[in-house]
Amino acid sequence: MTASVPAVRRYRPEDRPALDDICVRTAYNGGDSRPHYADPCVFPATFAAPYVHLEPELAFVLDDGRGRAVGYILGTADTPRFAAAFREAWLPLVADRYPEPPGSPRTPDEEIAALLHRPERMIVPELAAYPAHLHIDLLPEWQGHGHGRELMRAFLRALDGRGVPAVHLVMSTANKPARAFYDRMGFREIATRMDDVVTCLGRTTRDADRL
Repeated sequence: MTASVPAVRRYRPEDRPALDDICVRTAYNGGDSRPHYADPCVFPATFAAPYVHLEPELAFVLDDGRGRAVGYILGTADTPRFAAAFREAWLPLVADRYPEPPGSPRTPDEEIAALLHRPERMIVPELAAYPAHLHIDLLPEWQGHGHGRELMRAFLRALDGRGVPAVHLVMSTANKPARAFYDRMGFREIATRMDDVVTCLGRTTRDADRL
């Protein structure tokens, strides 16, 4: 019997439930968000599903070799355009399930729902030279084996092929393992006026094959 070989491939619509699950299980500073949120599906509604809904051509998954997605990378080539499409085409699909808090968020769930309802937060002047942005997550048991590197290569090649010069990401400052990974991937910190709980990183889309 031939052993199953994990491989990076393009996203398919049937991967959506697996992507939601991966997002939920990695959303709490890289760990499982389920013990900390009443409805942790607010995370994929904010940080994963809108990307495969609006720009599926820029979504790639790590297939475990049996057809199951166990990791993903997704994003947009044009952050301002994506923020506008998020508000116009995505938010109406999920706003009823995750309503905007009437005032300052009072719970962890409301903190993420507030982000969901403010897609314009993605547009940061200091990041204008890095028009694309991304999210990457792998289930814990699939981390540390080079799969994240392969996902990153696929995404950077796709952006470079479109003529997009650079990409950024916004990460939780507390997620030290993720920061170490991004440093190895050639990302460097970008100074912004955002909250200290997050860090902005960016890099060129060129030379993906050198990762």
